[in-house]
Formats: sequence, C-alpha cells, structure tokens
Amino acid sequence: MNSTTTRPGFPRRPRREGAAIHFGADYNPDQWPESTWEQDIDLMRQAGITVVTLPVFSWAHLQPSEDSWDFGWLDRIMDRLAQAGIDVDLATSTASPPAWLTTKHPEVLPVTRTGETLWPGGRQQWRPTSPVFRRYALELSRRMAERYAEHPALAAWHVSNELGCHNAYDYSEDAAAAFRDWLRRRYTTLEALNDAWGTAFWSQTYHRWEEILPPRLAASEPNPSQLLDFRRFSSDALRDYLCAESEVLRRATPSIPITTNFMVMGDTAAMDYPGWAEDVDFVSNDHYLDPRPGGIDELAFSASLTSAIAGGRPWWLMEHSTSAVNWRPVNPPKVPGELMRDSLTHLGHGADAICFFQWRASRAGAEKYHAALLPHAGEDSRLFRDVVALGKRLEELAEVAGSPALPARAAVVFDYESWWALTQEFLPHTRLDYRGQALDWYRALVGAGVRVDVVSPRNDLAGYDLLVAPLLHVMPADLTERLRAAVAGGSHLVTTYFSGTVDEHDHVILGGYPGALRDLLGIRVEEFAPLLDGEAAALSDGATGRMWTEAVEVAAADVRVLRRYEWARGIDPGTPAVTLRPVGRGSAAYVSTRLEGEDLAGLVAELLAEAGIEPDLPEPLRGQVIASVRRGEAADYWTLTNRGNRDLGTAVDVAGMLGGTVLGGAESLGASDAVVVRVPCG
Repeated sequence: MNSTTTRPGFPRRPRREGAAIHFGADYNPDQWPESTWEQDIDLMRQAGITVVTLPVFSWAHLQPSEDSWDFGWLDRIMDRLAQAGIDVDLATSTASPPAWLTTKHPEVLPVTRTGETLWPGGRQQWRPTSPVFRRYALELSRRMAERYAEHPALAAWHVSNELGCHNAYDYSEDAAAAFRDWLRRRYTTLEALNDAWGTAFWSQTYHRWEEILPPRLAASEPNPSQLLDFRRFSSDALRDYLCAESEVLRRATPSIPITTNFMVMGDTAAMDYPGWAEDVDFVSNDHYLDPRPGGIDELAFSASLTSAIAGGRPWWLMEHSTSAVNWRPVNPPKVPGELMRDSLTHLGHGADAICFFQWRASRAGAEKYHAALLPHAGEDSRLFRDVVALGKRLEELAEVAGSPALPARAAVVFDYESWWALTQEFLPHTRLDYRGQALDWYRALVGAGVRVDVVSPRNDLAGYDLLVAPLLHVMPADLTERLRAAVAGGSHLVTTYFSGTVDEHDHVILGGYPGALRDLLGIRVEEFAPLLDGEAAALSDGATGRMWTEAVEVAAADVRVLRRYEWARGIDPGTPAVTLRPVGRGSAAYVSTRLEGEDLAGLVAELLAEAGIEPDLPEPLRGQVIASVRRGEAADYWTLTNRGNRDLGTAVDVAGMLGGTVLGGAESLGASDAVVVRVPCG
C-alpha cells in the first residue's frame, strides 16, 4: 500500500523565532463569527502557538451542495495565519460527509452487524469501502490540494480524522464485496480459505466466493478465524482509504508531508497502527489521559508504543486535552500541573509537536464541555495562563527537538492481533484483558527503576536484553523464529499463559501448550485451568496467582523452576508455576498464572537480574518516576515524570542525581510534575 516514490520527511520547524517544537491545536474558525478571528490569532501569538489543524469537520461549509464550493472563508483564515507566522496542518475535511451527500446517497452509510443503518447526526457516517463516498471525498481532497499547494501556511496534510474511531466495522454489502476481494488476494483459492478458517467445523464449508459474508449477527458466535480475518480486513480497509487520499495529495503536493492521527490509547483496538506507519510521512497520535489512579502510567505506555510505531523517530502529539473531556460518564478536570506534566511526558517519548483539541471551547454541539486552550471563561483564567506557561516551556526546551528516542534495555511486546483474538468468545477465559496485563508488566518494570519501551512485534526485538511478551497468543511462524533468534543472541524472553497457542489462522498449534514456544521454553502443558471468580492459587514464595493456572510439566533438563504451586484447584502441590530455561546467550521464562502488585514486582526483580539489567534511576527515584530518554548530539535528554505518589523535591536536586542540569524553567518535581534533565553524553 505504501508509495515507492521519494517522500518528504518531517514537517518543517515552526517559523516563529525561538521555536523548534510545534505547539498548537485543532482550530474551527467556521464555527465562530469572523469578528473573533483576529482575537484568536492575537491570543495564539500570546500563548506561543505555532501550528493549527483546520478544517477537520468543515466539508458542509466547503461544499454546501453537490454543485457549489466555498473556499473563501478558508482562504481568508489561511492568509491571516500565514501573516501571523502560524503554520497549518491542513485536514482534508473528509471525516464526516455533509447532509446533502448522505441524503442523496444513503448507500454510503455504515451498517451494523445486526443490519441497522447508522444514520447521520453524529460523525464518521460513512463506509470505508464505499466507492460512492470515496469518489466525493477524493474530489474534495483534490480541490483542496490544488488550491493550497503553494500556500505559505501549509506545513502538512492531515488525512481525514481519527480514521475508524466510529466506523471501523461495517457489515454492509459494500463491505461484503470488499471482504471477498481481500480474501481472494490473501488465499487465492476457496480450498485455501476453507483450510485457514477450519470450515469443516459446523458445516461452514464455502463452495462459491459469493457465499462468504462479514461476520454478521448469527445464532452463535461466528467462526473465530473468520472474525480474526475480518478484523484484519477492517483495519486494511481504513488503511487503503488513507492511501487513496494520500495519493491524491502527493500528486498535487509531493513536497508536503502527510499524516493522519492515530489513537494509541485506552481500549482503541480496531486499527493495526504498526502496519499503517509506512503509509504516512510522519506518525501522529491522539491521546487522552485516564483520570483514574495510574493514568499517567497508561499515558507513558501509549507514548512509548507510539514511538515504537514511529521507529524511534520524532512524531506529533496531534490531540490531547488541557483539562476535562466530555465523553466519559464522569469528566473531572486535570489538577494544576497535569497539563504541563502530560505534555512533557509525550515530548520525552519523542513528540516534537504538542497539540490539543481544541483552540477555542465550543459553545454548541457534542463537545461543548470538552476543555480547550481558550476555555469558556476566556483568557482571564487559570487554564489559559497554564497554556501560556506551556508555550514558554516548550521554547525553553527547543534543543530537544529532532532528537530520536534512546532505546531502553527492557521492552514489553504489544501485539494488536493477539489483542483481537483475545476479545472473542469461545475462549477458556473471556475476561483476560490483554492490554491491562501488558500494562501490569510495564508498571512493574517502571516500579523497578528501569526504563522500558513498549514495542510491536514488527520492531527489532533482538536489540533488547529483556523482552516481556504477556499473552502473546497469536504466533505466526516468522515471529516464532525471530523470538528464537533473539533469545539465542542474548535476549531474555518472558512470556505467560495462553501465549504461543495459535497460528496466524487462529488454529491451535498441536502437541501441548504453549504451542509454538513449547520447545524454546522447555515445558509442556496439557490443559488450561482458568480460575473462577473469587478463586486464587498460592505459590511457593507466598505470592497469589489469579485468573489462570496450569499444571506445567518440565520437558528439558536445564529448566529451572522459580515458583511452584502450593495450592491450586486440581493441581498437585509442588507443580511448577514459573520456569526459566537458559538458551544460547539468553533465556526463556514462562509464567503460568496472573501475578499482580508486589507479587509481580518480586518476580520482575529476579528476571531483571537474570538479564543483567540494573536500575537506570538512583534509589530515591526508583518506582516514583517514569524515565524516558532522547539522544542529542552532545547530551541525552531525560524526562522524569512523577507517577503521583509523592513530592520528590526540587528539580535541581533531582537533576543532580543524574549528573545533569534542569532544562527549562521547572522548579520542582511535585506529584503532578515532569522535568527535563540535560545529561552530557559520555
């Protein structure tokens, strides 16, 4: 899907003197009288804004009817922004079609798995596979590209917006036809497809391609192999749409970089972003802080994964929030300091643009209670003063811009396909919470005072001394071999129950669990033993195992047993629960139950020692901060983010522990703070 032509790199640096890191927001000037525009630009300059994204949801204003166009208002605001030295990340406005289009062509509307049409009134009311929608959307993209190709404000193109946020899964006739085409390309013959899907079960064998449908509502849960392929197809359909718009833009503006905003955050699972990265010129991401305890750990986890998707190169934080959002059941505001802390944590993981939704808080519509840089209270507000302070801090951190992420020695492996497979029914346990368990291991490693990356299986795994791959359920043959090679070369692999269990078709790998990893680990499991609600297992070190147990059989003489079951329903006392096997220059460890909190922390300490990894942080900071590092030419830039447990004192003292100096105007590392420390190389 990716273009083979030479592509532009990262967007130009801000034009404003003294700025190197972009600072900005979505801007919706068409939602306000033009009389407010000059005030907006004046306040943007006061805040230090260098870039705005517009006009994301303006199709109805740009094309009021099928045969009429109105770019005049966009011309005027683009010109004013150029005069003010503010760059534009120009969105194609195709995220939501106008009412005239869906009225004339209701066949572009998505259909649910139960056969219901998703009607206009919200946003993203279009099918990713609709040829009719694509024809209109690409015409709008073409007109915008040709009109603004030489505009001095144009810094980047922004395809659509949050692709798949509301329309990732469509079960319409368009989707059915596109799904069949996708399957033909993947399998070539019906015989191969029937084998891959195991259709001999339940008399599901297909004899004609036209018999195949998306996994619509059925009398029971559909074929799991079909479900997994439909998820792959749905992600690819959105990706194909991204490529179609991008091709239009590249023809008109080959020197302008293109992006689209990913959503590496929370439970957003439908898009396989590591596969999309090659189709954009730079990665950008939207992330919104979970306000519950531990939310900052999830933010850092997501930022690290975004950095891995970007290949360690700088990326853009396209959206986050100054304070409260509007879409959770309860939406508390951020406490003082969190706006700065969250922004710097993203910057520490490689973000060279810190942007928000949105510039001016809306008066009407679904997002009117979503915080913005300029709140309803106006510029005479604590929130706007915090925004101005952030703009100044980013100027003080200008030398960080452009520096790549410095890889850690430990990594958590995060796999979208395993996540997809583990959300299905017909599993031994349907509440495994793949992302939550990956985050548990991340937190335990951070708690040990080490830097830790979050990576995709597409990344180079062999470069890590410790690879933690919880619930790595889907195991294609090439991934198995890459893990074997990494361990032989010196990596220490840690994996858990229900890993290595199925191949890329969601077929069980026979011979005993954990399937593809059985020989590497030197163990064998005959039967899963998930725990009922309220049950637990007791381990030999006093730890408690939850959710899952297994009677692990040691199958190789060199396997060491690190933990045994003292009590577990149906498992003999003394049965191995956690094992480790030396392999080549590395090792392979297996954890057969879910450990949490201090129990997991204790095991992580042993595994780090086995891998020869010492804490990156001095003792007073261990477990208290999340550390990320970007490598400059003459210095490393450490971002230390307080995890919220306690005030850690003055920023100068903290910097001194690392042998560096505070970069920027930070004075302390309080419970809601982050600081950047410049540590000279060598």
